[in-house]
Amino acid sequence: MKNILVLCTGNSCRSQLAEGYLRHYAEGKANIYSAGIETHGVNPKAVQVMAEDHIDISSHTSNHVDEYLSIPFDAVITVCDNANEACPYFPGKVERFHQNFPDPAKATGTAEEVMDEFRRVRDLIKVYSDDFISEHINQKT
Repeated sequence: MKNILVLCTGNSCRSQLAEGYLRHYAEGKANIYSAGIETHGVNPKAVQVMAEDHIDISSHTSNHVDEYLSIPFDAVITVCDNANEACPYFPGKVERFHQNFPDPAKATGTAEEVMDEFRRVRDLIKVYSDDFISEHINQKT
């Protein structure tokens, strides 16, 4: 079974969304982890927008990448440019993937406008996660 790490700056929004969707689409065919190069706690708005899509990430924790350095990852996905630049070296044959997503935690405006940005980023990550699992886990031979 493949080990996949999603890495972001603070492991609070984008990596949490991606972990939720990757787990959902992998259906137990891969071990999915998420971490940050810092830890900022899981953003409650990320939990809320995932619940709107019937995925529960309320038990997720914000983890530091150093907690996972001993895991033999097959893939590391960075979901922001900062994490891509600061990503530590993982030994072994690790495929690196990068997709920069906007940070919904930086959204401004009314409460509804902020939530709309969380939903927009969630939907981008949902499509990416579905495509990633289709291509790298559920490969058709």
